[in-house]
Amino acid sequence: MSMPSVIVVGGGFGGLSTAAYLADAGYEVTVLERNDQLGGRASVLEREGFRFDMGPSWYLMPDVFERFFAHFDRAPSDYYELTHLDPHYRVFFKDGDELAVTGDLDQLTTLFEAYEPGAGDAFREYLAQSRETYEVGMDQFVYTDRPRFRDYLDWDVAKNARGLGLLKSMEDHVASYFDDPKLQQLVQYSLVFLGGSPSNTPALYSLMSHVDVTLGVHYPDGGMGSVVDAVVALGRELGVTYRTGFDVERIRGRRGAFTVESTEGRRLSADVVVSDADLAHTEQDLLAPGDRQYDRSYWEDRTIAPSAFLLYLGVDGGVDPLAHHSLVLPTDWDLHFDQIFEDPTWPEDPAYYVCAPSVTDPTVAPPGASTVFVLVPIAAGLDDDPETREQYRDAVLDDLARNAGVDLRDRIRVEETFAVSDFTTRYNALEGTALGLAHTLRQTGPLRPDHRSSAVDGLYFTGGFTRPGIGVPMCLISGEHTATAVLEDAGETTPEAVASTD
Repeated sequence: MSMPSVIVVGGGFGGLSTAAYLADAGYEVTVLERNDQLGGRASVLEREGFRFDMGPSWYLMPDVFERFFAHFDRAPSDYYELTHLDPHYRVFFKDGDELAVTGDLDQLTTLFEAYEPGAGDAFREYLAQSRETYEVGMDQFVYTDRPRFRDYLDWDVAKNARGLGLLKSMEDHVASYFDDPKLQQLVQYSLVFLGGSPSNTPALYSLMSHVDVTLGVHYPDGGMGSVVDAVVALGRELGVTYRTGFDVERIRGRRGAFTVESTEGRRLSADVVVSDADLAHTEQDLLAPGDRQYDRSYWEDRTIAPSAFLLYLGVDGGVDPLAHHSLVLPTDWDLHFDQIFEDPTWPEDPAYYVCAPSVTDPTVAPPGASTVFVLVPIAAGLDDDPETREQYRDAVLDDLARNAGVDLRDRIRVEETFAVSDFTTRYNALEGTALGLAHTLRQTGPLRPDHRSSAVDGLYFTGGFTRPGIGVPMCLISGEHTATAVLEDAGETTPEAVASTD
């Protein structure tokens, strides 16, 4: 007897992960991707010898990648090499202040103390709490999938959840440790990667400081595209079939009798379907009305993570004083967050991120040149007509020259922009979000969409809209949870059961 067949719609990290786990369990797995390359938002742009990671560029939580590959008796080093970045990143405040963040705890303690008396000891306490939150949170709420509220109502969960700050905001939590606004920004900047603001993100995510400082920031040689290639290669070794250029238009059927149709009229059949496409797109566009869990009002009531204005720049010469990762921050970033979540408009005084991978990896740019991309978080749903984009492009380059001391304007050889409408067109992203659902209190844990469809038997979901949430490591784990759900429903051994015996 042949094993059941599975179609995975979408080749982002969630879909690639699910495919690997199910193929390892013996399933016949086909991944369908509408674009010409796999990786979803982790696409790669190549122009005239310049190579850009179009989306994720921070390799955080190396333990998650190690755990993922270990399930298949492999290691990340079987596919790519990592370079530990030092400094982890550099910060340019717009009042002229500049600092470098490293993994040296003594150095960071001295840095914090220089900004605020007593902040050095407070930072050590904050980091210790962050580590405990990470260890408990990952074990109890990330690696262990808890889809229902009743899953939280047992003694072990209650005992381990104490002090995790599930109800307090990051803003209030951080303010209890530090008064200086710059120090508050340093321990909260990673919220941008979670699609939230300090006021709407639970203090649970203080765990990101442990990720940043203790686990470190790394670079996979060749960029994040190398990690996509690694997961794809692993899938091929396990028997996964990949088909790019397959734009799914409709998902029909039930368990044992699904049909997936493309916009060109091609049809494939499968016993089970997993969608890694944006969940709102899957529900509203790929399913018949009677097969949807949520109506449009559900999505209108969600807090959508920001979109982004991205500049991909291939420039002549170096980019000193930029580090591999740099942040350019106004001394008061409340206005920027307000212009994302409260009064959506193009930010007047943006906080933004600059990635210059050629500082570490000369292969991503031609000799004597540098690869740079700039990411400005902006509200989802904004109008990004060509005139607005051009004006904002000029404003960002002016700001970079003024506040980071690197003027790129007269030496640009290659230039591309990417913004709200591109996220919608390329990724079918809800309102052009760059990430998915923000990690607000009401969109965390069991309040995020489930991996199983409640409307269609045999239909499952994975990726950043589901648990555990946004980011490449979380999407790898989401793939494990989705595969576990598929195998549980079939009465078979699951990846999570295997992990619990390791």
